Amino acid sequence: MSKDSNKMSGPLDEVESHARLRTVALIIIAFAVVLFLLVQARFLLISLAVAIILFSLTSDVIRLIARQRIGRLGVPNWLASVAALLLISTALLLLSSILLAQLNTVLSTTLSYAERAPSAVASLFAWMGEDVERAVLNSLNSVELSSYVRTVAGQAGNLMQGTVLVILFVGFLFAERIWFSTKMSNFFGDEAQAERANKIITSIIHRVNYYLLVKTAVSVITGVMVYAVASFFGIELALSLGILTFILNYIPNIGSIVATGMVALVGFVETGEPTSTALLFLITGLIQFVNGNVIDPLLMGRALRLSSFGIILSLAFWGAVWGVPGMFLSVPIMVMMLVICSHVPGLRKVAVLLSREGLPEDERELDRFNDEIEDRKAL
Repeated sequence: MSKDSNKMSGPLDEVESHARLRTVALIIIAFAVVLFLLVQARFLLISLAVAIILFSLTSDVIRLIARQRIGRLGVPNWLASVAALLLISTALLLLSSILLAQLNTVLSTTLSYAERAPSAVASLFAWMGEDVERAVLNSLNSVELSSYVRTVAGQAGNLMQGTVLVILFVGFLFAERIWFSTKMSNFFGDEAQAERANKIITSIIHRVNYYLLVKTAVSVITGVMVYAVASFFGIELALSLGILTFILNYIPNIGSIVATGMVALVGFVETGEPTSTALLFLITGLIQFVNGNVIDPLLMGRALRLSSFGIILSLAFWGAVWGVPGMFLSVPIMVMMLVICSHVPGLRKVAVLLSREGLPEDERELDRFNDEIEDRKAL
């Protein structure tokens, strides 16, 4: 009997090993196909992701407008949606125009400083000897800064096209929102599962919204403070540096470092004084540290319990796939993945890895969170 059982177990083990290999191969192929599609359709997918975030941000605004009454007449849902879409369109076009204007200012000024920048930066290494200073200067002179600036300017030109595409996506999402609950019920075929899916989506929307609102408030404060400090030191591009600091602060961890280095570099190129540049760098770095490591986590609280290492991985992955826009979207995408994985039994371990304390959201917390949201809506 033992010999027969050994003979039978051999083919079974071989079949199981082949099945595992096929599964692993299919997973690798599927990941490669998805990655290829993410890269090839990056412009369309980035615009869609931004549109979904804007749509989630303004859903509560639509409900607020729809609850308003003019005498005995209420505001129709379609009118509230049109009003919200007009507000979003105006804000996006205005912000895109301001951003393009500031980028053009910075880029044109960068070209005018291109000849002075290498010698100014190389002088920072003068204390290491003339040979080191000369080597740094030669290395910087070999960099064609003007070509990089033109590349950035060309990419910035796509911003307005992306804005128009985002507005179109948001408009279609507004048109579909009134049928969303019905579609969810018909999709799952079970009211309980549809309600649970709606709760998960609501949790994702409100957590992403809270993150964006807090990040916007902290970024505005940081940008204003950097503008004030740069103006105090007499920097010509103080306003542009403040606006770019506000934008870069949406990129977790790396954005504040880039913004601080950019302020110090512009200050040194303009003034050429190492002492004032060092003081400018220290003050700007202190502002970024306090706002990013004290105020930001204090306001976030437990709403976003994301792993710091997971944020870095998400930043690196989406930055490699979608470039700079992917860096801006890395945290919202990670929040979505954390909430979804928390409520899918097979992906619960992934949520444990993505969460900061290894304690992802459970069903009781999901119900409590949705009850709080419903209570706020009823007010």
